[in-house]
Amino acid sequence: MRSFLRQLIPATVVLGLFTLLLGVAYPLVVTAIGQTAFRDNANGSLVRVGGRVVGSSLIGQPFAAPEYFHPRPSAAGYDGGASSGSNLGPWSADLLSEVQSRAEAYRVENGLGADAEVPVDAVTASASGLDPHISVANARLQAGRVAGARSLPIEQVLQMVDRATDDRDLVVLGVPGVNVLRLNVMLDATAAD
Repeated sequence: MRSFLRQLIPATVVLGLFTLLLGVAYPLVVTAIGQTAFRDNANGSLVRVGGRVVGSSLIGQPFAAPEYFHPRPSAAGYDGGASSGSNLGPWSADLLSEVQSRAEAYRVENGLGADAEVPVDAVTASASGLDPHISVANARLQAGRVAGARSLPIEQVLQMVDRATDDRDLVVLGVPGVNVLRLNVMLDATAAD
């Protein structure tokens, strides 16, 4: 019995120590660092208009009205709980048909010719179904429609596209992308002025 107690006491002390260290102290320190150095990111990168939260700059939302820039298609219906891709392979007849239909609709909606090239992100869903960005090319093609629907000069809308464009991560990773929610919030602010 003494041998058992000699092993039980140090094991219990170590368990208690590591529980306090890794289960309490470490999470508190990481939370404090996040709230101090990265407050916006740690709290979900929320976008507020007039003190009201309208979304997160990290999660795509559906915008369908002609006066708004439209996000990438979503296989998840822009539902964070259902976040996923379509699971259709690149040679899937269903996917190819869906992409063709989306391309035709995109051309009609944006007043493009039947043979105009359409950016891939305008007709394919992202892996998560919640991508908040569209390509700069996609935004520039939509700018004419948005400018016309809002009776704004195209140059002003293109300047807003430039302001809503996020650079590459760490200067070299990925490609620049336009945050759709931030851009549409800018457009609404312009209309309110």
